[in-house]
Amino acid sequence: MNEAAVLADDVEDAGDRVAEAESFIPLSDPDITAVELEAVDAVLRSPRLSGGPVVEAFETAFAAYLGRKYAIAVPSGTLGLLIALKACEIGPGHEVVASPYSFRETAHAISLAGARTVFADIDYWAGTLAPQKAEAVITPRTRAIVACNNNGHPASWTALRALAKKHNLLLFEDSTEAIGSKYQGALVGSFGDVAVFDFSQPSPLICGEGGMVVTDDIDIAVALRRHRAHRLEERSSVVVGAAPAYQAGMSELTAALGLAQLRRLDEILERRRLTEHLYYKHVQSFEGIKDPYVAPDVTEVNWFLYLVHLGTRFTRSSRDAIVEDLHVEQVEAAGYCNPLHLQRHYLDLGYRRGNFLVTEKVADRAVALPFHTHLTEDQIAFIVATMKDASINVGAGSAIY
Repeated sequence: MNEAAVLADDVEDAGDRVAEAESFIPLSDPDITAVELEAVDAVLRSPRLSGGPVVEAFETAFAAYLGRKYAIAVPSGTLGLLIALKACEIGPGHEVVASPYSFRETAHAISLAGARTVFADIDYWAGTLAPQKAEAVITPRTRAIVACNNNGHPASWTALRALAKKHNLLLFEDSTEAIGSKYQGALVGSFGDVAVFDFSQPSPLICGEGGMVVTDDIDIAVALRRHRAHRLEERSSVVVGAAPAYQAGMSELTAALGLAQLRRLDEILERRRLTEHLYYKHVQSFEGIKDPYVAPDVTEVNWFLYLVHLGTRFTRSSRDAIVEDLHVEQVEAAGYCNPLHLQRHYLDLGYRRGNFLVTEKVADRAVALPFHTHLTEDQIAFIVATMKDASINVGAGSAIY
């Protein structure tokens, strides 16, 4: 083959790849504008890239946004929860109650801290930790409860706070999926003794990677900073050196992106709500579809992903077949959660299928669809139509609810 022919083939292959990329609909696509690009460019032109004044500005702005006293920037929600557990002296010999229906990397922090994760089942409708089921597994070794605002829907914080107070437990709020949602008029992140956020995809506020831990307790805040990292000016401090830090700081680049996104957060959430309304408009073509559930005490939900729950005639395998059909049509989709108690690490703790029937029933039939501000109505119509066809292909008809 001559050089011209090889070049022509390369050009054709490149064109095919571009066309495929243009037709592919990703699960998440960051809402990035010139504002974020300018913020990052300013840091790149500055003399400091590691944690410095931009990180401090991001922390201050984030604490003010939530109305919390202290905010500590971290590399991820997992490290944020790990450092929070360490700051509260929770470790080997202690138990922490958590939901098996959540983002696994955040819950893993409990094991990384050396404590034992004790699961409790969820509320069927909200998908969040059920307080009465959490109380049933509390023992003298229990030190804390970690409750997640799953997929943006706030947990039952009034009941969870009462439960924590009754048993003298710390309450950790996992808000890694719920920035901007409100419970009884207050933003999530306002309810735990400590609350943890994550800024990786598909969060509405995306820094690439990164997270934030917030609290109103000065002793916890000081311990969080001590466990997070030692500053250069503290390198000779005997007191600080007594606590080995994780060196888990945030870079100026990440903070610049996060601060710019935080300032645009209301705009980003409003654009995502438009996407939600378009989805709802088109899922009406499914027989028996219902509005996304919002509990009575919940003021506002900003969904993390657009979650579709399949009817009881579907099985886990048919759910997976629907996801695969969507992938064939260049639509990225996924099962929202692989229950934690069925993953190897927790099987080693004695958990098995059948331990948490509500979690298993919900998780086996939950499909996460693309959800971001760049989706067009035509794309949403295509996603919904493709999923409807796929549900018929697996033999269950339009049994989605």
